[in-house]
Amino acid sequence: MSGFPLRDRVAVAAALVCPPAVGALLVPFRTDLTSTNAALILVVAVVAVAAIGSRVAGALAALSAAVWFDFFLTVPYQRFAIDKREDIQTAVLLLVVSLVVSQLAARARRLQVVAITDAGHLAAIHDTAQLARSTTSPDAVVDHVRGELTRLLGLKGCRFEYGTLLGHPPRLEQDGDVVVGRRTWDVERRGWPQGEIELRATGNGHYYGRFMLAPAPGAEPASLQARLVAATLADQAGAAMATVGTREHG
Repeated sequence: MSGFPLRDRVAVAAALVCPPAVGALLVPFRTDLTSTNAALILVVAVVAVAAIGSRVAGALAALSAAVWFDFFLTVPYQRFAIDKREDIQTAVLLLVVSLVVSQLAARARRLQVVAITDAGHLAAIHDTAQLARSTTSPDAVVDHVRGELTRLLGLKGCRFEYGTLLGHPPRLEQDGDVVVGRRTWDVERRGWPQGEIELRATGNGHYYGRFMLAPAPGAEPASLQARLVAATLADQAGAAMATVGTREHG
């Protein structure tokens, strides 16, 4: 758990605590509440957890809600068993609905983070776009973007390779994810992967090269927002090369 950001650790703790707490609070009313209404109340608790945490926390809360619904609110009470067929169906629906809604809530929070771009990020994008429009040298744009990426991502170094795709280093994708091999790397939890990370520069559908990012040892992982801005800057460099054309590099 120490590798998780504080917010995600709090959300995981809430996923373990909130559903049983809500289930216990409903115990005095379980003879008056229908199982469907009790399940809906637990879904609200799951959504609340997912809204502050990750998809993992949301899934854990959904599973916890289904388990404690069985324990507290179905006959026989205080046992992990269900006698009524209707309650079994409700428990299954509670799990499925909670999983779906929690993932949507977590995704909505992720999109909200992406949408809130600070003034510094906007300035970096604006300045790069302005340079790309005014210069006749794509190299100037590439050098500018290298500097912006170093600052934005807290790198110890950043270089650009023209037109090469050697090896299979970790890759920063356009959606902000980092891919190692064929799997998505959890940057927030695990930090940057070891070695250089490639960020490709494309323009008009053509590949022109890649920025090779070298994270500083022990550096805090860049936020999703920062990684999305980095991908946008690389696209601007690619667009500049597509518009002006690349010079020969030996």
